[in-house]
Amino acid sequence: MLIRGFLILIAVYWTGYWIAGLAVAVLLLVWRLLSIGEGPPVLALALTYQWMQVTIGLFYWRLTGVELEAFYTTDWQRMMLIGLAWVALLAVSIFYGIVLTRRRITPPEQAPARALSDKIVWGAYVASLALTGIVQELAWDYPMFTQAILAITFSHLGLLFVLTRRFTRPTFQWEKLAGLMVIEVAVGFTGYFAGFREPLIMCVIAIFEVFNRRDVRHWAFAGVLALILAVSSIVWISVRGQLRQEIDDEVLSASRVERFDRARTLTSGLASEGASDYADATTTLIDRLWAIKYPAMAIERVPALVPHTNGEMMRTALVHIITPRFLYPDKPDLVSDSELVRKYAGVKVAGLESNTSIAFGYVAESYVDYGLPWMFLPVIIFGLLVGVTFQMWLSVIQHRDLAIALNTVTYWLALYLFERSWAKMLGLTITLMVYLGGLVYLVDQWLLMRRAQMARSGLMDHVIDTSQSTT
Repeated sequence: MLIRGFLILIAVYWTGYWIAGLAVAVLLLVWRLLSIGEGPPVLALALTYQWMQVTIGLFYWRLTGVELEAFYTTDWQRMMLIGLAWVALLAVSIFYGIVLTRRRITPPEQAPARALSDKIVWGAYVASLALTGIVQELAWDYPMFTQAILAITFSHLGLLFVLTRRFTRPTFQWEKLAGLMVIEVAVGFTGYFAGFREPLIMCVIAIFEVFNRRDVRHWAFAGVLALILAVSSIVWISVRGQLRQEIDDEVLSASRVERFDRARTLTSGLASEGASDYADATTTLIDRLWAIKYPAMAIERVPALVPHTNGEMMRTALVHIITPRFLYPDKPDLVSDSELVRKYAGVKVAGLESNTSIAFGYVAESYVDYGLPWMFLPVIIFGLLVGVTFQMWLSVIQHRDLAIALNTVTYWLALYLFERSWAKMLGLTITLMVYLGGLVYLVDQWLLMRRAQMARSGLMDHVIDTSQSTT
């Protein structure tokens, strides 16, 4: 307790803002509630990323002296306060959802640790690595099933996590981990989005589960991963515009080799840039991550200039989710986040006309819908449901590596973004649970039946051998 209080006081003294101390307190609360239990602390890590998106601008300013635009154009402290309250309530509600469910359902005591052999996992991983890009391209050709197909492709991340987790226990095999990450980062730069990020995060999460503060290798590898993630993010910010433009203009084909070669060429050109260029790229990245500017602008305009919607955004999101496209092929698309920013934040931002969407976020949507304090009710309900389903999957799926891999992939992807809309947040969560969770559940049940059949067969052979020897 004394150390925590000391950290809070240091944050206040270092930044000169009391809200920095509150930020540290919220982060400590997140880890106290969500870092325990079986498997890695994926829930704590996901909410830490949201916490970072709420607070990073303040700490970046204190570290570098660079003021981001939100500092002098918005009431950033008010928005930070709302964001921190949001993250804290989400952590508390998830915790109680887990606790309530754990009282009624827990994993079986004799649950098998591993579902598949290393050879089978490696084979499945290589196949998924080769096919994921192709399947993702095909998914958009079948709009009625796009979400289901994309959800199944996330099984690649699950297989990757199973491998990385096995490479960290019982011994820390850093050479295999490093080789795996080199492959994933290289492949990640061949896509339209930052596909290298999630594989690196999966590796970080696996290391967190077995991290030994006394082992220099753990510190070294975690430091290298953090450096790679930071540098690759800065590089991606610098080259993504040109790379995406060439993909849109069909200058680049769908070939991963050609796209990687082009990404490498664009990246090599960054070597000639000066320190100021890298500093600008870093500032651009931090400004992109600090997801409070547009929500803060919306809070200043609603309801002073634009009225609350009385739940219209939430109703639209729920209706969109419960009307799957394969049953309602003519279902209209959701309003883009850029349109919401234009209407409620009053800023003319890039939109669909430039193939861009500027994030508005589920916190801002809740405020526009309900205002204070009722805006926090949806996140409390959502957090409880997350906690319930998290513990449910952990208990229903018996093979421990499958259960932990499913929860890690599902709840990292579903929870880590503070700037995601309610429709996308709820839609992705449900899609992952239904399709990816359903697939893993079927595999788990098939393996259990196969294991039981083999056990019965072995018992029958034993009975026959016994009767023959008696005869």
